[in-house]
Amino acid sequence: MTDTLKLARDLIPVAREAGAIELKYYNTGAEIVDKADGSPVTIADEEAEKFITARLREIAPGIPIIGEEAVAAGTIPDISAGTFFLVDPLDGTKEFITGGGDFTVNIALLVNNEPVMGIIYAPVSDELYFAGGGKAFAVIKGGPEKPISIRGVPKDGLTVVASKRHGDPEKLADFLRGRKVDALINRSSSLKFCAMAAGEADLYPRLGPTCEWDIAAGEAILRAAGGQTVTLEGKPMPYGKADRKFLNPEFIAFASNDAYPADKRGSGGK
Repeated sequence: MTDTLKLARDLIPVAREAGAIELKYYNTGAEIVDKADGSPVTIADEEAEKFITARLREIAPGIPIIGEEAVAAGTIPDISAGTFFLVDPLDGTKEFITGGGDFTVNIALLVNNEPVMGIIYAPVSDELYFAGGGKAFAVIKGGPEKPISIRGVPKDGLTVVASKRHGDPEKLADFLRGRKVDALINRSSSLKFCAMAAGEADLYPRLGPTCEWDIAAGEAILRAAGGQTVTLEGKPMPYGKADRKFLNPEFIAFASNDAYPADKRGSGGK
């Protein structure tokens, strides 16, 4: 799989159709059940994942697929080669259930356990972000495809994005202490990565639990736009953690180096 940008473009209709499936249930209501870990899931999650999985097998046969709902059901293919898809069919299920618009379709390709292609589609706002081949793009409300890239930190200070429904406000306040912050924006799902990739925000400290499918597409897009994601120890984010149920360590995603200087990395972000 060499032309990851072509693959991303080939998968855009898949992400849009999955979003259409979700909008059908978003507008009419969907039954909610609790998974074994206590998190909610709806028929929209399940139908969207089945559709995405079927299309991925047609477009890129032979590449293993790690889907959130399949993993919850105990289906985990062999990904020891390091090349696989990560799929979160409906990132932001609580937003979906409560009528918020910040839920997304996330599809990522990993090679050597690193995210090299990502697609994020927000059906309610019709925002599409994708990356491959080291380039990142946005298509907003059916408009033209436009390249996106990170920005430097504005003179007024950082725009920080934080989770709308998760996280610890005290831990976040402690992390931000001593930093010049101009604005704090709460977003759900992977749209936090997209805001940084599009030059609208600077820093996303995730001081709480996530899984690989929550962040892989966002990290691929942010990387291609010029940003980075590191653990609190300053190391690259690890992927392929099947033995740890694909759980992530806490991390910091950032646009420019000025947003999270190198001398702050590896010290827990302090």
